[in-house]
This record gives sequence, structure tokens and C-alpha cells, in this order.
Amino acid sequence: MATLKAVRGTRDLLPPETELWNRIETTARAVFARYNFGEIQTPIFEDTTLFARSVGEETDIVSKEMFTWEDRARAQSEKTQSLTLRPENTAGVVRAYIEHGLGESGQLQKLYYIGPQFRRERPQKGRYRQFWQIGAEVIGPPSAGSESPLRDAEVLEMLATLLDELGIKGWALELNSVGSAADRAKYNDILRAALIPVVGQICQDCQRRAVTNPLRVLDCKVPEDQPIIETLPKIGDSLGEDSKEHFAAVTAALDSAGVTYKLNQRLVRGLDYYTRTTFEFTHGGLGAQNALLGGGRYDGLSEAIGGPKAPGIGFAIGLDRLVLTIQAQNLAQKAAPTQVVDAYIAPLGESLNAVALVLARELRQAGLRVELGDGSFRLKKSFEAANKIARRIVILGEDEHRSGILTVKDFATGAQVKVPRGELVEFLKG
Repeated sequence: MATLKAVRGTRDLLPPETELWNRIETTARAVFARYNFGEIQTPIFEDTTLFARSVGEETDIVSKEMFTWEDRARAQSEKTQSLTLRPENTAGVVRAYIEHGLGESGQLQKLYYIGPQFRRERPQKGRYRQFWQIGAEVIGPPSAGSESPLRDAEVLEMLATLLDELGIKGWALELNSVGSAADRAKYNDILRAALIPVVGQICQDCQRRAVTNPLRVLDCKVPEDQPIIETLPKIGDSLGEDSKEHFAAVTAALDSAGVTYKLNQRLVRGLDYYTRTTFEFTHGGLGAQNALLGGGRYDGLSEAIGGPKAPGIGFAIGLDRLVLTIQAQNLAQKAAPTQVVDAYIAPLGESLNAVALVLARELRQAGLRVELGDGSFRLKKSFEAANKIARRIVILGEDEHRSGILTVKDFATGAQVKVPRGELVEFLKG
């Protein structure tokens, strides 16, 4: 019988790597809380129409990369429904904002999420078919200031803070504006016309995009296409005055806050809902696909899926790629950590197993990290097991049980001492 393995493009997360993932999530939650964000959790699958309307039917995500299926009707009165595993989470958050009437409070909604997304794309370094994202959205009615460039600057400053607190060195912020929906439509027409005489000289993907979604051509990574792309019209030349003023206010606020950035007029983002500010944080340690995270403003998304006017801005961090960056900087050990457990309890005989469990319970309730041995082990085997994972071994034999005086050995110093049971918690914490 063939051995079953994880599906291509997915992977198992194992200790100690999961400890790094948890540390990243804990740091993100702490930073978001300081900026008054609350957590939202949406279903991992949605009605397919949600993504077709929001992300765009002509995008690569909707046309090629979604995991979609027909949910069969259970009764004659029911209709079949097309469902899709979420390829991104902004659309789901905005759907929840509309469905639950979150805008009725008249306040800005500052929401973050952590969870898996799904895209049927070619797996490569840091990219999987099931991948994790940390993201956040700021959305609300215009009366709450949701259109303000200050919201854009605050989100970008928060991200700079998060990357700094994670210890990531050498990140770079790339920034651009794709203007209003009208500006973007105007530029699409200009770009489509400019691509006609050169379309036969670019890669097949870009030949298709030149017709369906010309903005995506600017994001092409094929080296041979770069000289041609550099000659194409720049989106900055198509911005209206309102869009120029909005972007100038964003960069002025970032300058005041000391957040460094680089303007990149090729940074347009491929999803249909983006307007005005778009951005990416990149890192050289990731190679050609160097984006750590990206996002932007989406002022018309709520209306596109049937909701009220609710301008917003958000981002998504690729957690898989963030972990790779941290590991590359040696901020976390890839090898299994040793001696991370506070104590290993070694009962000397199976008759003491239950007593050892009670002792372990006491120590764990006091906040200590404890591994429990087994009385069937010889003492030598218990020492070998403990030395691999624990700072100290607590020996629990019949004498120790009767007297209440436990034998504790410290592996770092080699010292072996007697400790009264009532003082064991304080001793192990020390």
C-alpha cells in the first residue's frame, strides 16, 4: 500500500517551527491591540460570486487559481450554490461588515484576522496552495474619516512597527497610487493601447493580461519583458488632482513619522478593488519574489458587493514568507531546541506513576513547563530522555514520596540537591 503524504502545495507545521509561528502571531496581536484593532474570524469558504465581484473575474485568482465546487442541494426546494475556498480575506471581511451592519455605529471598524487562504497556483519557495495570512482592514462610513490619508499613513506606520518588533532587518516599503476608479479606468485604456504594438514581444501570460487585465503586465517578473515594460506609460500621469492631493498627504504624514519609503509607479496591485494608495513591504532575503506583505485602499469595494459606501484600506502578510525571512536572519533556530522544559519528572516504578501525575499537575498549575516520564523506564533511560528536553530532572522514588523531599538534578551545572516538595515550584522557577 502506498504511503499517504500531504497534498502537493500543502505542508505540515511541526515543532519547533510552530513556536516561531505562535511568537509572530502573539507579536502581531499585541501590536494591533495598541492601534485599537479587534479580531474578526470569517468562514474559510464563501459564495463564489463574492470573489468574482470583488477581486475581479478577469484576474488570475478568479480565472485560474480558486478552489471552487458546486454545493449540491439537499432538497428539491433548494438551489445548488457555487462555493469557493477563500483565496484572500478582504472580500470576506467587507461582506461581514455589510451583513452585520457594522457601519451603522458611525465609527471606523478596525479589524484584523489570522488564518489560512487557498490558491491553486504553482507551489514555490514560500508559496503554498494552502497558505496563512495575517491581515487587517480599516473600513467605515466617510463621516468617520475612512477616506482620510491619515488612515493610510497610520496603517503603514503600524506595519513598520510590527516588522521592527519582529526583529526583521532591511525591509523596504514601496509605495504608489493607482488613483480613483475613474483614474484607473482611464489608465487601463491608455495602457491597453500602448501594449498593442509590443504585445507579441512579451510573455504569454502578459499577452493574455494585455487584453483582460493590462495593469497586471506591470507586475510581470519575466526578465526579458522588463525593457518593454519600462517604456510603457506611467499611472502617475493619469491621476486626477484629488488623487494627487490624497497621495501627497499620505507621503507627508509618513515623512513626519520617520517611515522611509520608495515610490514605485509600477506597483499597481492586480485586484480590481484597489484604488489610490497601494503598497508592498519587501525584503531582499526572499529572492525575486521578494514581497513580505502588500495592500492598499479599496474605496468602492463595499458598493461592488451590494453594500453602502464604506471606503477602506487594508493589507495581508504572507506568514509563510515572513517565517522564511526570520529564519534566514537567524532570529529563530531551525533545529529542535534543547532543554526547554523546566522539569522532567521521573517516577521510579510504575506504582508511582499516579503520584508523579499529581506532582506534574501541581507544577503545571504553577506555570511551569513539565514533561512526565514513566515508571517502567529504568533510571538511566529517564536521565537520557530528560537531558534531551529539560533543564532539570526530578526523581520521585519511594523514599522521596514518603519523606516529601525530592531529588533534583540540574543538567547545566551537574548539581544534584534535595528539595522539599513545598519549595519545589520556587526552586524550579529560580
